[in-house]
Amino acid sequence: MDPIITATEISPWALFLQADIIVKAVMFGLLAASVWSWAIIFNRSRVLARINGEAQKFEDWFWKAESLDSLYEPASKANHPAARLFVAGMNEWRRTLSLPRFDREGLRTRLASVTGVSIAREIDNLGDRLNILATIGAVAPFVGLFGTVWGIMRSFTAIAASQNTTLAVVAPGIAEALFATAIGLFAAIPAVIGYNRLLHGVGRLEARLSAFAEEFQGLLGRQLDSLDGR
Repeated sequence: MDPIITATEISPWALFLQADIIVKAVMFGLLAASVWSWAIIFNRSRVLARINGEAQKFEDWFWKAESLDSLYEPASKANHPAARLFVAGMNEWRRTLSLPRFDREGLRTRLASVTGVSIAREIDNLGDRLNILATIGAVAPFVGLFGTVWGIMRSFTAIAASQNTTLAVVAPGIAEALFATAIGLFAAIPAVIGYNRLLHGVGRLEARLSAFAEEFQGLLGRQLDSLDGR
């Protein structure tokens, strides 16, 4: 690091260029992590908004339908969690009713299990990559701090070599080091906020699917009670 840097050269770009290879690698890695986290935030936010809209349309369609069988064909072609949950439950319902005799309580248990597994699978898919946001939010400040410590160590080495402790010599090196911490916070703060918001959105969707599954199972249960003594 060149210890003689004027105050006018203390800009983000100049600080990056003056940094050594270790600090540059830290800064570049943190910026890449920030871009990655924003990509995940935008992608998952868009997906959650789309799924909630489709779930609302499907639920309206579900309650207006003349029969569950009339919903099966279009639902099997749909590509959203509520439709897949419905199809999974209907598949179990149809397989069981095709048997000469069946256990009613066993059918209720299997329906609850099938819809529960369907919800868990959908939530797991939506929650994928959220752990990346949590990791970036937790680790980025410490990575930035590492760059800061490394930069300050080099600054002190340069000060000792030049035997000059004036502010014009000290300030640029310290600024370069602290810039790494600033980038770490720049990457971490949106990642933490995005993680919390998306986790809340996924939790609300899980509650919505669970409520729909309960209503669906209740409807199938009433149809089961209306069957003759099979």
